[in-house]
Amino acid sequence: MFDEITISDLGVIGEARIQLHPGLTVLTGETGAGKTMVLTALNLLLGGKADPATVRIGAESAVVEGRIVVPPDSAVAQRAIEAGGALDDDGSLLLVRTVGAGTDGAPGRSRAHLGGRSVPQSVLAELADSLVTVHGQMDQTRLRSAAHQRDALDAYAGQAHGGLLDDYRAAWAERSQVQARIDDLTSRAQELAREAELLRLGLAEVERVDPQPGEDVALAAEIERLSHAEDLRQAAAGAHLVLMGEEDAGTDLSATAAVEHARRQLEAAGDHDPALIELRDRVAEAGYLLADAATELSSYLQDLQADPARLEQALNRRAALVGLTRSYGEDIEAVLRWSQESAQRLLEIDGGEDRLTALREQRDGLDRRLADLAERIGAARREAAVRLADTVSAELTGLAMADARLEVRVTDAGELGPHGGDSVEMLLVPHAGAPARPLGKGASGGELSRVMLALEVALATSPDQGDDRPGTFVFDEVDAGVGGRAATEVGRRLSALATGAQVLVVTHLAQVAAFADRHLVVTKSRGGSDGSGDVVTASDVRAVEGEERVNELARMLSGDDSPAARAHAAELMVQRNMAR
Repeated sequence: MFDEITISDLGVIGEARIQLHPGLTVLTGETGAGKTMVLTALNLLLGGKADPATVRIGAESAVVEGRIVVPPDSAVAQRAIEAGGALDDDGSLLLVRTVGAGTDGAPGRSRAHLGGRSVPQSVLAELADSLVTVHGQMDQTRLRSAAHQRDALDAYAGQAHGGLLDDYRAAWAERSQVQARIDDLTSRAQELAREAELLRLGLAEVERVDPQPGEDVALAAEIERLSHAEDLRQAAAGAHLVLMGEEDAGTDLSATAAVEHARRQLEAAGDHDPALIELRDRVAEAGYLLADAATELSSYLQDLQADPARLEQALNRRAALVGLTRSYGEDIEAVLRWSQESAQRLLEIDGGEDRLTALREQRDGLDRRLADLAERIGAARREAAVRLADTVSAELTGLAMADARLEVRVTDAGELGPHGGDSVEMLLVPHAGAPARPLGKGASGGELSRVMLALEVALATSPDQGDDRPGTFVFDEVDAGVGGRAATEVGRRLSALATGAQVLVVTHLAQVAAFADRHLVVTKSRGGSDGSGDVVTASDVRAVEGEERVNELARMLSGDDSPAARAHAAELMVQRNMAR
């Protein structure tokens, strides 16, 4: 629960330090005094949206600090530690929000701190539900909605029911994902069938041609050779003739003979000059190379044959390969890669029907699980609806609606949805003999205020809530439309709720304020300057006791502290003490 809230330069509040305690605390003050800013400060600490317009005129920023007391093993404390924050030595945790006013038309920045560490605003918002339950006049509007009524019933049903809902929502989300995949496969079935047919035709063509790796390159070289066989033969024969000469000639004019003759000349004179020996060896090496070349040319000529039939066969084969490369890749290597990838893709497409069957079986299994969970959820809701209706009806009796009765109807919605298979509707019988009418249609504002308070009391006091209930409740003028004895009973019930929790109530009703354990008053005055010479309104928050409190109750009753108003206020305090 909150131990203290400090406000600086927020709206009309310059500086305020609000000490909070267990029990019932009321916040009162004249209209426009700044009660809303106290709730705005609380909203900021709970991760609410920051508005630079709320920064006090003339100030650079507004700062709100809140100190809460939480068990060290609580979810709030653990989340603070995860975010890098730390609890103080006394076990308290500090929350801070800073809102910049902005300059030169630029919006101000908002910063959040938790346990001494800067954190995103969303981290504070995560903690909100565990710390505080806030009710305002807008909750009356929400209470008219079927979704809000269903959520209230689910919250009342307890932790075990909440576990069933979590399981159901998880199964529903999974079922939605599976159905989306089924829809995708089904909608693409025709497209995939066309793709599969084209792949089969292409793979059949590749299989018929049966290209081999590197075949196109080797085939091109073979065609080039066969196409110029006669030119190649003449060139090789001429070169061989030059190197070796004619076998039947009387004189040997071949290149190899000439080189051999040169070698012998150098051999004969080499003893007279060592330099010639080196040259002789080089000439001899040239002779060996020429002889080897001549031998290889001879072999080449023997192997070289003009083969028109083979040339035609090679040309036809190349045409078949070119047909593949035009359709499936820039060369045979690319065609082979396409073939491999297409075969794999075809397997995937052909397996689509199997996947579709498996997905449908998975969906059917989830449908059975959802139906089972929905039946159990519906049974739990119907059982909780009876208890909630009885509890709220009893609370309404204590809120000056003696003959009023709440009915909570749980009916079959006809189909499953994200929250189960039930329709939940709350109906109010405002007095004896009146028909039950939906809260969204027949209840007045005052009746809705009391129904909402009765619901909150039922939720807060339900033994099924476990440790999930927050320690602080905030009610912002939820007593609107209530007066007289009903207002007194609202105060009495809020006081009863506060016996096990911290309750903060913003109210205009003295009958409600009289039941408070602690009474805070927001007062305003004119003073100070915004820096331009204009006087601005300033507000403060202070606790009142004794005569000051009687005076404030008198003001709330009649607008002044006349003797009659003070006497009425004192009487309220006496009634409050007697009621407690």
